[in-house]
Amino acid sequence: MPKQVDYLLPGGRHGVLLIHGLTGTPAEMRFVAKGLNRRGYTVYAMQLAGHCGSVEDLLATGWRDWAASVREAAAKLGTQVDKLFVGGLSMGALLALNYALEQPETVHGMALYGTTFRYDGWAVPTIAKFSFLLPWVVPLGIGRKRSFTEVFPYGLRDERMRNRIVGAMFGDDSSAAGLPGNPWPSLAELYRLARHVRARLPQIHTPALVVHATEDDVASLRNARLVMDELAGPSELLELPESYHMVTLDGERERVIEGSAHFFQRLLRNEHAQPDTSSVLRHLRAIGAD
Repeated sequence: MPKQVDYLLPGGRHGVLLIHGLTGTPAEMRFVAKGLNRRGYTVYAMQLAGHCGSVEDLLATGWRDWAASVREAAAKLGTQVDKLFVGGLSMGALLALNYALEQPETVHGMALYGTTFRYDGWAVPTIAKFSFLLPWVVPLGIGRKRSFTEVFPYGLRDERMRNRIVGAMFGDDSSAAGLPGNPWPSLAELYRLARHVRARLPQIHTPALVVHATEDDVASLRNARLVMDELAGPSELLELPESYHMVTLDGERERVIEGSAHFFQRLLRNEHAQPDTSSVLRHLRAIGAD
């Protein structure tokens, strides 16, 4: 059975649910969780079904199981807070969008980190860029025991952090830094989730902060622009020029924390009116210029 490594950081009556990515772990949200908690938020870094265990544990689950995990975690956090924000990394961003679609009345705002509808970043091997075909290939029995192994630079521009994470990733404990590869069937499930969410972006009215690395090695900036173009609610883009895909761990993580906290604060101040997104955008541009 997967090791249970989710964690709750008690704070005030405003809460943030953080969702890790595919084959990932709540540990990849640790810096953001602590940063938001220091700013007074109660933060729950949840654990998706099938994660932090073996490949077999992961393969026993699919995107609907992961979405159910988010619902359960949100319900748990919701009993302790008055306002709920949801943040997700990579596939976690898709799950955050999906939860806002399912439960729009409970989500006050979203922070979408490295949103991944498609693996099309500059470091993704050519064959892996065709992984969007897996929802049609896997049901035919092709590649059920295959996976795409993580490749350099492993989503991290910060060399010191990269060495630390890669060492843990290729160790024996997947709860520390996740699995070193993405099984084909699980990637097929991610693409099913991506199709489900993408088709419904115009139905999502929850305000969103879209945080994305300019040179994302895993999911190009096109993924972020898709959210900006099609989401029905107000959205703001914070580009990170000195980071790669794992923006919650990379060198600009303090900007991620500060941008998220300010966005949430602006929404809280304007909770009875349309958010002043122009003011938020000016602030985010100022952060990016630091």
